[in-house]
Amino acid sequence: GLSGGPIKDLWLVVGLGNPGTRYDGTRHNIGFRAVDEVARAHGIALASKLKANAQVGVGSIAGESVMLVKPMTFMNLSGESVGKLSRYYKVPKEKVLVIYDDLDLPNAKVKLKLRGGHGGHNGMRSIIEHFGGKSDFPRLRIGIGRPVNKRIPIPKHVLMRFAKEEQEDIAFAVADCVKIVENIMVNGLDKALSTSNQKKNPKKNHNNRPPKKKKVKSEKEVVSEGDAQSEPIVASAGDGEVVG
Repeated sequence: GLSGGPIKDLWLVVGLGNPGTRYDGTRHNIGFRAVDEVARAHGIALASKLKANAQVGVGSIAGESVMLVKPMTFMNLSGESVGKLSRYYKVPKEKVLVIYDDLDLPNAKVKLKLRGGHGGHNGMRSIIEHFGGKSDFPRLRIGIGRPVNKRIPIPKHVLMRFAKEEQEDIAFAVADCVKIVENIMVNGLDKALSTSNQKKNPKKNHNNRPPKKKKVKSEKEVVSEGDAQSEPIVASAGDGEVVG
């Protein structure tokens, strides 16, 4: 259940994923992993007792009150938790930051945006629905690319774990998310937006970053965009609860 009154000027930082060990470490759960890393970096404990069917932890980042949220509803119903928490704690949607996986960004590319559609992602579709169709809330997308092998259907791709050669880049991407969340809390969204999406940002230590793999480019060309958009939606009924 929910308890305690509103927390002044609270942020919700939501990571999307599917509950259960079977989904740990899959591409679709990268939002969970990012929130876990934010929690670790800032000593915020995620309680095992669920609130609004989500794992939450409250703490402070750069003096801002933050509630970290991992909905445990399965991806397609993520909005139930997010909607309830934002209403109960009176958090305006402009202060609900959602971190999730994106097929349309190359593997490990991270992008902050202030608003936008769901792009075929069922977790985002659910959140927009629970915000009454409004999509003007910030989101941090982590690229998972599209399958290099065209025979791998999108629903299977998102529920697979990262390939060995992708893991180092993904670890950098998750660390990047932690920095961007900190940047938002220190400088506010608009300022964070102008610095976080610039690739040539001298403040970031890009010398340590492994060379970008050429493979990523061809991935996007191989898969026709048309298939891509519709596939997550036509996932077979069995997968329906988890594929977004």
